[in-house]
Amino acid sequence: MSKNLVIVESPTKTKAIEKYLGSEYKVVSSKGHIRDLSTSGKYGFGVDLENHFEPKYEPIKGKKKDIATLKKEAKASKKVYLATDPDREGEAISWHLKDALDLKDEDYERVVFNEITKGVVKEAFNHTRKIDEDLVHSQETRRILDRIIGFRLSKLMQSKTGGKSAGRVQSVALKLIVDREREIQAFNEEEYWTITAKFKEISADLDTINGNKAELKTEKDAQDVIDKLDKEFTISNYETKPKKKASKFPFITSTMQQEAISKLGFSSKKTMQIAQKLYEGIDIESDTVGLITYMRTDSIRLSDEFIKSGYAFIEENYGKDYVGYVKTSKKKENVQDAHEAIRPSSINRTPDSVKQYLTKDEFKLYELIYARALASLMKDAKVNSTTITLENNNTTFKATGQVLVFDGYLKVYQKFESSEDKILPKYKAGDKLVSDEIIKEQHFTKPLARYTEAKLIKAMEELGIGRPSTYSSTITTLTQRGYVNISEKKLVPTEIGITTTDKLQEFFSNLINVKYTAKMEEDLDKIAEGKKVWYKILESFYKDFEPEVKNAFDNMEKKQDELTGEVCPNCGKPMVIKNGKYGKFEACSGYPDCKYIKPKQKSATVEVCKCPKCGGMIVERKTKKGKIFYGCGNFPKCKVAVWDKPNGELCPQCHSLLVEKDDVIKCSSCYYVKQ
Repeated sequence: MSKNLVIVESPTKTKAIEKYLGSEYKVVSSKGHIRDLSTSGKYGFGVDLENHFEPKYEPIKGKKKDIATLKKEAKASKKVYLATDPDREGEAISWHLKDALDLKDEDYERVVFNEITKGVVKEAFNHTRKIDEDLVHSQETRRILDRIIGFRLSKLMQSKTGGKSAGRVQSVALKLIVDREREIQAFNEEEYWTITAKFKEISADLDTINGNKAELKTEKDAQDVIDKLDKEFTISNYETKPKKKASKFPFITSTMQQEAISKLGFSSKKTMQIAQKLYEGIDIESDTVGLITYMRTDSIRLSDEFIKSGYAFIEENYGKDYVGYVKTSKKKENVQDAHEAIRPSSINRTPDSVKQYLTKDEFKLYELIYARALASLMKDAKVNSTTITLENNNTTFKATGQVLVFDGYLKVYQKFESSEDKILPKYKAGDKLVSDEIIKEQHFTKPLARYTEAKLIKAMEELGIGRPSTYSSTITTLTQRGYVNISEKKLVPTEIGITTTDKLQEFFSNLINVKYTAKMEEDLDKIAEGKKVWYKILESFYKDFEPEVKNAFDNMEKKQDELTGEVCPNCGKPMVIKNGKYGKFEACSGYPDCKYIKPKQKSATVEVCKCPKCGGMIVERKTKKGKIFYGCGNFPKCKVAVWDKPNGELCPQCHSLLVEKDDVIKCSSCYYVKQ
C-alpha cells in the first residue's frame, strides 16, 4: 500500500519526523536546494532579459540523481507533503520540488513547522496549505538580483582592481568596515584631564565648575582646580531612586549571534552551525528531539503555549514574584518573520537535563538560548540607584552606586550579564567628608572601535542590510575574498578591500550604499506581501544598473600589475603578478601575444598522521580550486581522504580517522563524537 511522502531539506530530520508521523508516512530529504539559475543567456544571468526576467533553472551539480529518485518516490505515493524550512528560502525550495517533480496542485500540500517535536509536527499536518507564490517570487527576485550584481561587478573588479568579487549586501558591509577604518585613521586625539577625590569609604569624580560641566583640557587646568580645593567636602545631596532593569527580548538571529560571539567566543558561522544542529535534532536516549525552534528569524514573538508553560515553570521553580510579562516591540516585522523567536522547544527540557547528550559547545549555546527565553518571561530586576553630590569651593563632585534589591530575571540570566553591586554608605545632606587624596589623571579621546563580528551584525540589522540568513555568510565571504582580516577579533579591511570599495563608490555610489540596499530589502518584503510585482522591481533596477556597469568597464582605471623583477624566458618582457580564479600567479606582461606562465613550485608536503588503511602517511593536499583536504600519500593506490584535519586517533567504533572541526573531535565516517 502506497504511503504519503514527506520531503524535508536536511537528512538529519528524516528519522525523527518519520517516527512522529507513523507508518503511513515516508520521510525523505532533498538535501537542500535541488536547482539554481542556469548560467545561460546574456552575461550568464540565467534569465530572459527581454521577457520579464523569466528565470531558467537547472539541477545543481550532482542533484540530477536525487531529483530522479524523488520523482520516482512522488509518483508512488498517495500524497506529497513539502516540509522545507519555514522561511522564504524554504518556500522557494518547495516550489522547485513541486516544479521539478511535476506535481499538480491536487498532488501536494505545503506544511511548515517551527520546531521538530512530536506535538508541533503532528499539529502542522492539520494545517497544510499551498505554496505561497509571493514568498517564492520574493526569494527568486533576491537570487536574480544577487546573480546580476554579483556576476557583473565581480567581473569588473577582477579585470580592473584584482578583487575577486562584489555583491549587493557584501559590498555595502565592506563599505561599513572601510568607512570605519577611514574614521579611525582621520581621528585626531584630544587631551583631557579628570580629577578624583578619594575618601575613606568612597571616591567621587569632578562634575561641575561654577555650575558648568567640567572640561579640563590641560594639566594646568586640572592643577588650577586642585589648588583651589579644600580638604573638607560638604555633602549637598544624597539621593536614592528605585530603578528597574528590564529583561531582554528572546533571541532573534542577529542577537543570538552577537551574544554567542561576545559571551561564548563563537564566530557567527560556528553559532549558526551549532544552532542548526540543535534545531534539526539531538539523539536523546531512543528519541531524536529538536531542542530549539527555527534559528533564522527576525521575530521576538513567542507562542501562547510556550508562554503559558514558561509562566508555570517560573512559578514552580522560582515563585509567583518572578512571573513577568510578555514584552512587545514597536519594530516592524515582515511576512518572512511570521514564525517565532529562537527558544527551547520545551521549557521543561533544562540545559542540565540534556547536557550528557550534547557536545561542550552545543551545551553552551543551548544554555544561552534557554536562559534568554526563560528570562524574557520573568519580572524585571530592581535596583536602588544612589547618587552622592559633594561641594567644595564652587565645584561639585559625584559618586554613584547601585544595590540589587530584587534579582528578577537575573535569577537565570546573571551568568550572561554583568551586574555588580556598588554599595555606597548612608550619608545625609550637610555631612562633612575629609579627602585622603585628590588626584588628577591625563586621558586622550579615542576613535570609534573597529567592528567586531557582533558589532557588524548589529549594524547590518539596524540599517536593514541583508536578512538573518545572510549575516554570517557575508562576513565569511569578506574574509575568504581577502577583503577583510580578523585581528584581535576586529575586522580590518585589507588594501584590496579598500581599493575595491573606492572603485565601487567612484562608479556605483547610488547603488552600493546603505539606503539603496535597505530600500531593496523593503521592496523584497513588499513582493512577499503581494504589494509589488517582482519583475517590475528587476526591470527598474536593471535599467539604471547596466548603463553604469558599461560606463565602468569603459572608464574605470585598471590597476597596474605588480612587477616581479624577472623577465619572461620566452620573449624577454617583464613578468608580473596576476590574480586568477585560483589565486595569484606569475605571468608574462606581454599577454595575449605571449602566454607564458611561471610554473608554481611545489610546497613541502605536510605530514599529519599515519593512514589507517595502508600504513602510509596522511598528508595535507589541495584541490584544483585551492581547497585543503587530507589524503593518503600513496594515492591512487590508497584513496583514504577527509576534508577536516585528522587528530591522529582512530574511531573506537569503525576505526576510521577521527577529525577535528569547530573544537569537536568526531569520526570522519560514522556518527561517533568524542566526549
